[in-house]
Amino acid sequence: MKNSSFVNRELICTTLIVFIVSGIAAWAASSKTVPDVEYAKSTVDFGIVVSDLEKSLEFYKNALGMQEREMFAVTPEMGGDSGLSDYQAFKVYPLVLANDKTATNVKLMQFKEAPGKKVDNSFIHSSLGVSYLTLYVKDMNAALERAKAYGVKPIAKGPISLPEGFPKGVYLALVRDPDGNLVELVGPKK
Repeated sequence: MKNSSFVNRELICTTLIVFIVSGIAAWAASSKTVPDVEYAKSTVDFGIVVSDLEKSLEFYKNALGMQEREMFAVTPEMGGDSGLSDYQAFKVYPLVLANDKTATNVKLMQFKEAPGKKVDNSFIHSSLGVSYLTLYVKDMNAALERAKAYGVKPIAKGPISLPEGFPKGVYLALVRDPDGNLVELVGPKK
């Protein structure tokens, strides 16, 4: 049987070694140098798979006033090799709010042979993933009048005034695209 002072010294030494090794491992992990990410654009583009391309183009261009950029095609090889599709060819229709190089592109596409499953987008918390698109408008009244001219109405009680803590005189309204995706309009009323 071991002496209790020997057991205590053994326990203390083992604990000390564990702490030293853990400290060295933590220091080594934290001292790794990783390159900074440099982005070519300060905006984020995103794609929306739609069930009816023509209806969606009409909504985004006419009801919201977006401008269409030049369509581009994705080959089956590019789609499959990149992981975008299961080797299906498709066309991408970029839309922008302003036609400049730094504008965010909303890219619409449709897969007629393999349509995607519709997600529950009743509310932004109904499904995981991207839930809505925000467009900042200069005049909420003008934006809603334009949408109304194409049969699009705000949902719920919109437009509503943003609460205390947000800029005064700024309103929020939600509309839905033809697939039910939420589009948030934010801006003042003039």
